[in-house]
Amino acid sequence: MDKILDRFEKIHIIGIGGSGTSGLAKILKSLGKSVQGSDLRENPQTKHLETLGIKIFYGHLSENIDSTVNLVIRSQAIGYDNPEYRAAKRFGIPVIGYPKALGYLMHEKRGIAVAGTHGKTTTSAMITFLFKYAGCDTDFVIGGEICGMGNSGVGKSGLLVVEACEYKRSFLNLEPEVAIITSIEEDHLDYYRDIQDIRDSFENFADRVIPTGILIGMVDNPLVSFIINNSGARSIGYGIKAGTIQAKNIKPCEHGNVFDCFYNDKLLGRINSSLWGLHNVLNVLAAVSVGIYFDISFSMIANALKEFPGVCRRSQMISNVKDIIIMDDYGHHPTEIIATLNGLRQRFPSRKIIVVFQPHQYSRTRFLLDDFAASFNVCSEVIIPDIYFVRDLEDEKKLINSQILVDKIQNNGIKARYISDFDEIVKYLVNEITPGDVVLTIGAGPIYQVGLKLKEILEK
Repeated sequence: MDKILDRFEKIHIIGIGGSGTSGLAKILKSLGKSVQGSDLRENPQTKHLETLGIKIFYGHLSENIDSTVNLVIRSQAIGYDNPEYRAAKRFGIPVIGYPKALGYLMHEKRGIAVAGTHGKTTTSAMITFLFKYAGCDTDFVIGGEICGMGNSGVGKSGLLVVEACEYKRSFLNLEPEVAIITSIEEDHLDYYRDIQDIRDSFENFADRVIPTGILIGMVDNPLVSFIINNSGARSIGYGIKAGTIQAKNIKPCEHGNVFDCFYNDKLLGRINSSLWGLHNVLNVLAAVSVGIYFDISFSMIANALKEFPGVCRRSQMISNVKDIIIMDDYGHHPTEIIATLNGLRQRFPSRKIIVVFQPHQYSRTRFLLDDFAASFNVCSEVIIPDIYFVRDLEDEKKLINSQILVDKIQNNGIKARYISDFDEIVKYLVNEITPGDVVLTIGAGPIYQVGLKLKEILEK
């Protein structure tokens, strides 16, 4: 493929302190590019970039751009009214979005792109860790932090692992050697018309695999199976019910999942995973599939997956104070909530589970209201604060609210209450919880703050 980045020497990134853009900056710097960028305020990512010799401007100002810049990359949060964007246009400097920049970067590397409605962060993280464990450090940019490794890194293997987001069809900027589809369900319905529109987008993603590459998909999901079976790319399916690579004899246990892994009905060996829930068995199979494609021995794959440290905010234990366990998870879709709670029930079969769920987006809550309400059947109580407002139009607030969701949950026979304020939720929990209880904060917004505040009070 044409190495488009060869055309650009000095690159400016607007919104460089984001999780994705900061990772992109590190990799561009490793390619010998002169990289600079701006953000509204200092954060751990910008401070780290400065230690790498990357110049950071604080505040978005037109004077941050001059004629020596060859390319401007803007984060997804940057609009067309941004002064640096307008300055670049005045100078005639090309401006591209972060997803297209990732696509350019993939022209330089052997790209592994992990897509899907659920599981893509954990799967991306496992694949990255597998390569590192096998002595093959890879560049990576993913949506969550691998415990002890961060959310991005630079390697020397020529491999690039990317979490490929389907929102606004961002992943169609990528041309990977290996494309993984973990699942396809209704989501982002503020952008996509319906499930058919979503499936069409994933079909287009599958078509972007380079001719010498491979498409890997979880074929227990009918929509993924359809794409795998009808794609023109070389492909391999994995699953529990079906697939070339299959998990059988699954034994959930207190420490995770143990199962036999089969390839073309031939036993490869046993996997001991430290991750809970059947959804994570499937994520493990995706990583196994990638390892097999890259000729990593099964024993090496199994050892790596046993040692995998996990991802922050993915069923992460925050603390165990006075035998009260506080957990946190990023799940914000009904399927993710169900999978997380089932994994939690596997881990703590007899404990009382109290869930603090912050809905993410008014539109998502409205479109999937009944599914959200049916997601909490294995817990004892659900507490719902105000819906996290992001990306929606103001009119959405008139159509749905947290009390409506609470009423729906109660109609399903589960104790639920609406408490708008995080501090009030913490006060309520302090008075209600007893030793042996598990408190789970879950959602894509800042709901984790409830768990941290609760931990602080319990420790005192």
